[in-house]
Amino acid sequence: MEIKTYPDPCLRIKTRKVEKFNGDTVKMLDDMANIMYANQGIGLAAPQVGLGLRALIIDTGDGLMSYINPVIEDESKERSKLEEGCLSLPGITVNVTRPEKITVRAQDAGGKFFLKTLNGLFAKAIQHEIDHLNGKLIIDYLDPVRYFLAVRSLKQAKKNKQNV
Repeated sequence: MEIKTYPDPCLRIKTRKVEKFNGDTVKMLDDMANIMYANQGIGLAAPQVGLGLRALIIDTGDGLMSYINPVIEDESKERSKLEEGCLSLPGITVNVTRPEKITVRAQDAGGKFFLKTLNGLFAKAIQHEIDHLNGKLIIDYLDPVRYFLAVRSLKQAKKNKQNV
């Protein structure tokens, strides 16, 4: 497993629901956590490591949490901006406006359903990772000119890295 970077097509796929909860599920989440921590991230979605599954992990400082088949059930009308980065878009940050508070329904590694109401950085990070599960990236929040410049920068960085 490795982090996939733009323009890898796996970053744009719509993921499929996790149906089986077993040791393979736990191993996948553990492997994702190791990759996330090694790259100093606070969240990682399965498509970012080439897996087309609705699974993500997150640790904003309160310990590692797994969200499988997450669905945002409710969101606040209050919105706020946060400058977001992404392990799959190295060197790019985007100011993204998102709901300040959300309620998420998901399953844990054993398949048990849970409901959590989140706010602040945790809510923003979960929304960012759920975007990944739907094939959406932070650059999609940019206006057309900034989008073009960001894509050009990412492609040039990838080209430079391949030539090293």
